[in-house]
Amino acid sequence: MTEVGRATEGPVVLGEITLPGLRRSVAYARAFLRDLLPSGHPVLDDLVTVGSETVCNAVAHTASGHPGGRVTVVLLADRGAYRLEVTDDGAGGARPRLETEGGGEIGRGMRIVDALARRWGHREEGDRTVVWAEFPAT
Repeated sequence: MTEVGRATEGPVVLGEITLPGLRRSVAYARAFLRDLLPSGHPVLDDLVTVGSETVCNAVAHTASGHPGGRVTVVLLADRGAYRLEVTDDGAGGARPRLETEGGGEIGRGMRIVDALARRWGHREEGDRTVVWAEFPAT
């Protein structure tokens, strides 16, 4: 395991996986992330929950959920933090956003991400969208 607090030339990729854009891929993403950090690590559960939410959103709300779609999950370590990145196949210009509380099950995913991650955001990579979330390494 890379020491997260150690100075490096830049981020270190701890793991990367590309999954088909299917609902069952959410479970594979959870297992993949759970295997990257030691059991009992203070941010493990939050990181896995955020990974699950963002992969689920990618499958449900972007072209990743269409036939042949894919979702890529990457975990990086850099300067005392873990950075989770989930890349989807794009949503025709739609971007992840916080929904106002409506009391239903729809729209809660990004509120969960916002509550659990130290910070989060998104960026464009061609037609694809990368949703990222950072967690303290301690």
